[in-house]
Amino acid sequence: MIQIREATAEDWPQIYPFWSEIVEAGETYAYPGDLTSEESSEMWMYDHVVVAVEGEAENERILGSAKMGPNRPGRGRHIGTASFMVSSAARGKGIGRALGDYCVSWHREQGFHGIQFNAVVETNTTAVRLWQSLGFQIIGTVPDAFDSKSHGRVGLHVMYLPLT
Repeated sequence: MIQIREATAEDWPQIYPFWSEIVEAGETYAYPGDLTSEESSEMWMYDHVVVAVEGEAENERILGSAKMGPNRPGRGRHIGTASFMVSSAARGKGIGRALGDYCVSWHREQGFHGIQFNAVVETNTTAVRLWQSLGFQIIGTVPDAFDSKSHGRVGLHVMYLPLT
């Protein structure tokens, strides 16, 4: 059974291996590939961070993580955003959907007006389909904004879900 809970600093050693694998793959995130674990942690472990886990507390295995919070400070803070990473060993098991459902619920509970994803790589069709199934719409695509390792320059979708 999968549970989602708030992440702690002690979770980072389990998050970092799949975080760095996803970044190094060069298909979904524009983070630099040469970051240390500490630098990577600083980029991921802020705002509201959760992990999807299976197993009992003493034998818990982290399968994915998401971070969420305001998309912009000040006058833009009523719109939320989020980022998601799922371990390659756990893909296809509903972890992304569980994290996505949590994200939408959390933003509603926190009183956000909507959720904006700023950069969903258009060739990441699994993620695009998932977000669309949760009600997100593609509101624009920035052409050639992401340099995919396998596809070259591809577009980044801006996706939006109103919460009101």
